[in-house]
Amino acid sequence: MTALSPHLRQATPVVAVRGEGVHLHGEDGRRYLDFTAGIGVTSTGHCHPRVVAAAREQVGTLVHGQYTTVMHQPLRRLVDRLGEVLPTGLDSLFFTNSGSEAVEAALRLARQATGRPNVLVCHGGFHGRTVAAASMTTSGTRFRSGFSPLMSGVVVTPFPTAFRYGWDEDTATRFALQELDYTLQTISAPADTAAVIVEPVLGEGGYVPASGAFMEGLRERADRHGFLLILDEVQTGVGRTGRFWGHEHFGVTPDILITAKGLASGFPLSGIAAPDALMRRAWPGSQGGTYGANAVACAAACATLDVVRDEKLVENAEAMGARLRHGLEAVAARTPAIGDVRGMGLMLASEFVTEDGGPDPETAARVQRAAVDEGLLLLLCGAWNQVVRMIPALVIDESAVDDGLRAWEAAVEAGTSGPVDR
Repeated sequence: MTALSPHLRQATPVVAVRGEGVHLHGEDGRRYLDFTAGIGVTSTGHCHPRVVAAAREQVGTLVHGQYTTVMHQPLRRLVDRLGEVLPTGLDSLFFTNSGSEAVEAALRLARQATGRPNVLVCHGGFHGRTVAAASMTTSGTRFRSGFSPLMSGVVVTPFPTAFRYGWDEDTATRFALQELDYTLQTISAPADTAAVIVEPVLGEGGYVPASGAFMEGLRERADRHGFLLILDEVQTGVGRTGRFWGHEHFGVTPDILITAKGLASGFPLSGIAAPDALMRRAWPGSQGGTYGANAVACAAACATLDVVRDEKLVENAEAMGARLRHGLEAVAARTPAIGDVRGMGLMLASEFVTEDGGPDPETAARVQRAAVDEGLLLLLCGAWNQVVRMIPALVIDESAVDDGLRAWEAAVEAGTSGPVDR
């Protein structure tokens, strides 16, 4: 008999048969509150009627029009719709299927446009699992071990992870920028540096937001030294943080922006945006692919952007994120095992620590498993998987937030008072 790879282990025991809004219905007959959203993908909730209708209509008209062979209307509409939400000046787009592909497209563009070999990455960042993307990923060895040699030309510089260092945000930011300057002086000369790539909020690295001063410092150094600032908005984009793009919290504009995940409500679609003058510096033949900008995915993305606008989901993410964070902080205040609550908008996390302040993945795992019993689906992240993250769909309302917090409180009580058998 054939079977899935034994390494494709599910985070929960749920076999989903139907999704609706912020809920999944399992084969066991239970309804679960889904605070995973397919790892931040189902931005408009499961099976939003407008997204479903757009996809159904497109399936009956044109499923696949390969976009270097023919043009199709869903792609044209998507380009126009993204033009309404992208930062001013990022007016040229290239589409692929996954976040990893988009990251590699951004890297290729940066190296070709600048003629420089190296890329700076921030410690704790996650950029994908393909070879180049994994080479730029430092959120955990599990994403990059066992298939060396990795791509050369990657230089790691600190991210202002204040909680890990045990510092305040200002101190962590000063340290990170000082070390960046030292890195440019000792490892990757500016003349060899094509770009710095960073997530506005570390994803797999533990849901750690950048600071405004850090992002401003990256922008200033990129301008001064002539390299590019690439922002990986795969997880933070399309309203997730309470702004349409995560970098809007910090008042900086990237040279290249990467998007995926929530862009098409579950259909595979990713892309990069850059100024036309920069995009034209890509080498001929360097951009392409069989399935990129699939017609059904583009139609779903257009519907997603319409729903995000019409239902004011960015504003909802900010408001519901504040409500959720307040509840998480209240639980943490009476739970010594929770060392930190952090994040932005509907991208929030609780970090579990031992009595001496070290990472506690065992307790985090117990709490995550206990949450399933309470009807709440959650995921882990962080270098040790010591962080429990919450990324519900942007359509979540007050009632669902409060239901999630009640389940979370019960799961934390169960997970911190003893083992949860499975």
